[in-house]
Amino acid sequence: MNLEIFFLNGYGQFVWPAFIFTFVICFYLYAKTKKEFKKFEKIFLTEFEQSKAIKFKVIVQKGAKENLSKGSIF
Repeated sequence: MNLEIFFLNGYGQFVWPAFIFTFVICFYLYAKTKKEFKKFEKIFLTEFEQSKAIKFKVIVQKGAKENLSKGSIF
């Protein structure tokens, strides 16, 4: 394997630390955001949790389709 790829013509000593720094900071921000999200999700679920699900009943009236198709705005 050609190690010249990693040396980057002498600029590797500047490029690789910049890449490592960037990836470390991105991972830190991701982990911090995920931790805060889990915390707020737990708070939300404890405050707004409902034990019963709300069920909706759909009522279809006779002629509703006809009224919508025949009606006009003006």
